[in-house]
Amino acid sequence: MNVYKAEYIWIDGTQPTPLLRSKTKIVPADEAPPIWGFDGSSTNQAPGNASDCVLKPVYVVPDPIRGGEDKLVLCEVLLTDLTPHPTNTRALCVEVAEKYAGFESWFGMEQEYTFFEGATPLGWPRAGYPGPQGPYYCGIGANAAYGRDIVEAHMEACLAAGLAYSGLNAEVMPGQWEFQIGPVGPVEVGDQMTVARWLLKRIAEDSGVDVSFDPKPVKGDWNGAGCHTNFSTNAMREGYDAIIAACEALGERAALHIENYGFEIALRLTGLHETCSYKEFKYGVSDRGASVRIPWQVAQDKKGYIEDRRPNANCDPYTVARLITETVCSQA
Repeated sequence: MNVYKAEYIWIDGTQPTPLLRSKTKIVPADEAPPIWGFDGSSTNQAPGNASDCVLKPVYVVPDPIRGGEDKLVLCEVLLTDLTPHPTNTRALCVEVAEKYAGFESWFGMEQEYTFFEGATPLGWPRAGYPGPQGPYYCGIGANAAYGRDIVEAHMEACLAAGLAYSGLNAEVMPGQWEFQIGPVGPVEVGDQMTVARWLLKRIAEDSGVDVSFDPKPVKGDWNGAGCHTNFSTNAMREGYDAIIAACEALGERAALHIENYGFEIALRLTGLHETCSYKEFKYGVSDRGASVRIPWQVAQDKKGYIEDRRPNANCDPYTVARLITETVCSQA
């Protein structure tokens, strides 16, 4: 019998920051990936005396690691009555995306992350610190860029999987990188970011390297790791008044967004290292020290998009997309 391997991927219930989980199912070649299940008592999603949770496939792409006809199967987690599990933030995002579908919201997320070998960032000396920040951002050379082989393999895997992968760069802190997904819709950006995160950790695993989405992986005078989120609606792509209205709307619900943009956000949003303090909200043209940046070309063209610079690297992309969509579109 012809079969393919389906890698079922889901987000667990670990707090304060959920983890990615996956397992493999062998599926007949002429069948779509079916609903499956798992032991929720081992993923912080169920008690031991009622441990079954349900995996519902929602986004299927080619598996660029195994190749052939094998697939990556992103799943929502359901309860056994087939309603969304309390940890299922995708279901909430779907509701909001459908409610405001007429606004044609687009998202692009910039995922920063840090490579670690054991307890040490990749490329750092075992004791002490590397040279100060400066040559590492978009750097080149063995003394500036660490882990490029993994980064390149991840890019190729994302493209082979059909993700809207739009770029990469080395970041300000040595051992830190970024990739971008988008522009796509609010649910799609969550789906693709989740698969891209899984691919990154899986590929790095083969090199004995771990991937950290910690917003402040090294304490002190080092840049944190964010997930800057670019956003636009059809009105914003057509006129500047909608750009300003979106910034004002985000300011009115700033506290709600900060509470839901990732664990330990206060460690990163200090007002230093290209951030605005979590205690305040401001927006400005070309201002990377603002909560929300309006790119200079947007101000010049009088249309385009905005960049919410507050989300952490460890944010839930579905929650970020849901909140931005709801906040901006409900006030339009």
